[in-house]
Amino acid sequence: MGKKKKREDEAEGQNDPFFANGASQSIEKQRKKKKKSNEQQKDVESAANEMPTVSIAVPGSIIDNAQSFELATRLAGQVARAATIFRIDEIIVVDNKNICEDTSTETVLNNSDDNESGAAFLLRILTYLETPQYLRKDLFPKHNSLRFVGLLPPLDAPHHLRKHEWCSYREGITRKNLDAGSVGTHVDVGLSKNVVVDEVVEAGKRVTVAMGTDRNIDRDLPRKIVPSSTPREEGMYWGYKVRYASNISSVFKNSPYKGGYDQRIGTSEHGLVINPSELSLPLFRHLLIAFGGLAGLEECVDEDQTLKGKTVRSIFDSYLNTCPHQGSRTIRTEEAIFISLQYFQEPIHRVSKKYQRLN
Repeated sequence: MGKKKKREDEAEGQNDPFFANGASQSIEKQRKKKKKSNEQQKDVESAANEMPTVSIAVPGSIIDNAQSFELATRLAGQVARAATIFRIDEIIVVDNKNICEDTSTETVLNNSDDNESGAAFLLRILTYLETPQYLRKDLFPKHNSLRFVGLLPPLDAPHHLRKHEWCSYREGITRKNLDAGSVGTHVDVGLSKNVVVDEVVEAGKRVTVAMGTDRNIDRDLPRKIVPSSTPREEGMYWGYKVRYASNISSVFKNSPYKGGYDQRIGTSEHGLVINPSELSLPLFRHLLIAFGGLAGLEECVDEDQTLKGKTVRSIFDSYLNTCPHQGSRTIRTEEAIFISLQYFQEPIHRVSKKYQRLN
């Protein structure tokens, strides 16, 4: 009788609205927890198929502080060298101007005159230096900002190939199309002879060409144009992209990556001091490291009307001092870039090793 009574009570309890709601809420929680777990697993699987990228944001105002045109050019060259040495995928030049947030890099470069702003100047030099030498004459018309670039050391990036060097990919510029009735385009890839690709592309376009394994360019075998990201997907460093941002908020808003930057790090002498061997970064897809100008990142945030009321610490996941115990009262931005990118080498490498294990 006791057991029967207990079963009856349980049956009555299950009909009780409070019991039903409680069970329903419990089931709902379990369902949400399982869904979240599945989403996290999908994120991990997706991340495993995509090597992480590293971007840096640099204020264009650092150019305005240079004492001469030549020194400004050398400063821009230092930024380009640092980005190449440390395999940076993207450089964002931040203008901190209250203009349209959607202004493109091409618009800034095309609309700038001989006395362009510091941001436009830095943008132009960085883009020029990333371009292989054999393409520069075609892609860059004469400009006042480029008059001292010949003094800069070459980046010597993997895609800056010599005529005698063979690589599975080469950067090129499209020339004339084939004769009528033929489908294809001649492309100058910096060799003794133009190669032919198997599609029609208008002349004057920069493209990435898959060269294949046949090194005999006299045979006119059709090559293929591939996305510029293809060499990187195969583990090769293929230079950096350059992007213009009118202010710090457009750095985040106009990210070229789906989902934006999932790990944002600000650098400042006011940041937290952590030994690089103890710094643990999450399994990020796209890392952003931001640098400030003369007055630091704090000024960049204060001048951005979109971020009114927010602080540097609230818009970045981490705010770090990468050069504690400095002897000089000031560290120039171009110096901070070298110091910081070396600081982040070990933590980033640990994340890369996690990706390799996932694959």
